[in-house]
Amino acid sequence: MEGSVSKNLLLRERFAFDSQKRSGTGVICGIDEAGRGPLAGDVYAAAVILPEGVFIDGLDDSKKLSEKKREALFDEITEKAVAYCIATASAAEIDEINILNAALLAMKRAFDGLSVRPVLALVDGNKAPALGIPVETVVKGDSVSASIAAASILAKVSRDRYMKELDAKYPAYLFAKHKGYGTKLHYEMIEKYGLCPEHRRSFFKKHKV
Repeated sequence: MEGSVSKNLLLRERFAFDSQKRSGTGVICGIDEAGRGPLAGDVYAAAVILPEGVFIDGLDDSKKLSEKKREALFDEITEKAVAYCIATASAAEIDEINILNAALLAMKRAFDGLSVRPVLALVDGNKAPALGIPVETVVKGDSVSASIAAASILAKVSRDRYMKELDAKYPAYLFAKHKGYGTKLHYEMIEKYGLCPEHRRSFFKKHKV
């Protein structure tokens, strides 16, 4: 019971954090990415504008949620959001400009795709893309801001769905199981079959393949 009360309090604090930011500025968006660490596939980002007064039960850092819970929240977020956009940067772009810059590029694409222009962007982490509006970075923002948490879920769910599509395209690599991360299984498949077109070549400079 105590843990449940604590979780509910933290959840309400996330919405209160966003409400406070809106009171000083107006329309805000949350931005987060998913997939910086994997050895394969696109990096994803999402930008989300939630309306004032909305409450989404269970909204949290996507990494702390089960796949089933993330999927359910994905539908609720997209239904209740004022606007949202999900964007990517490809494995080829990651190799060309590095993963940090590719993640920032995906974030900018997500922001640029919003149908409503916010006056403040809350970005997870300590690095942010240039968006042409004020940007506030929030370390561990997906645990602090409801808007960032919502963006983290949209990005994570979208990327996981995409990795399942890659699994169907390249079944030998078992992407649906490891989502492209550097697991023992993934490295075993790389040793056996080599790299596929979706692998990030720049990630293998320090590894024997």
